[in-house]
Amino acid sequence: MGIREEVFYEGGPHIGDLIFNILIGLTVIGLPLTVGAVIRALWLRFRITNRRISVNGGWMGRDRTDVVYSEIIKVVTVPRGFGLWGDMVITVRGGNRLELRAVPRFRQVYDYINERLSPEARKVSGSLGS
Repeated sequence: MGIREEVFYEGGPHIGDLIFNILIGLTVIGLPLTVGAVIRALWLRFRITNRRISVNGGWMGRDRTDVVYSEIIKVVTVPRGFGLWGDMVITVRGGNRLELRAVPRFRQVYDYINERLSPEARKVSGSLGS
């Protein structure tokens, strides 16, 4: 019998991302950002557990990406929405990247992920600009 998978966070992007992008969507220039935020709100879902990070996204949430912590070589965060939410870019062995957009409680989520990284990955990870 294997180790039980415990969920730390499961849900969609922060609602503030949608609200902010709808407000800037009132201008013609902001319309593409609004469309992106609506699609994220409808179909993007994160699941962060003690064993892996899973992201369901794409058209109608049909694409799924799973990353185990041992494959992560770097995590970079960027605060958004006055720090209420943030984006993360996870780099895995082989150079592939997984973007997590508008993550709620992104500082706590980053801390949780960071605790599970290798010491080498911890050294190069952090917030953009720090």
